[in-house]
Amino acid sequence: MAASKRPPLSPREGWLSDGSQVLHFRPSRWTRHNQVLEVTSGELLPGEPVPLLKRRRELTREEAIRLWRQMRNAGLQPCPPQWVPPASRSPR
Repeated sequence: MAASKRPPLSPREGWLSDGSQVLHFRPSRWTRHNQVLEVTSGELLPGEPVPLLKRRRELTREEAIRLWRQMRNAGLQPCPPQWVPPASRSPR
């Protein structure tokens, strides 16, 4: 069965890759009215065990869903985790 192009309905992490780039979507914080996801992008390099991390940014859930759909339409596929994300920051 083919992987769905729909984003996950619940706040959980997801990974997309096309063999040369990787995107990691991870919920970072949310309130009753707003959810923010951290999106980290990396580049897969030949012979390297983990991708070279290029960019990290925070997006609203709606922006992250648009990006997920755009990347799926561009050919990226869900993939297993490509690196171990850092532990979540504790609130101060």
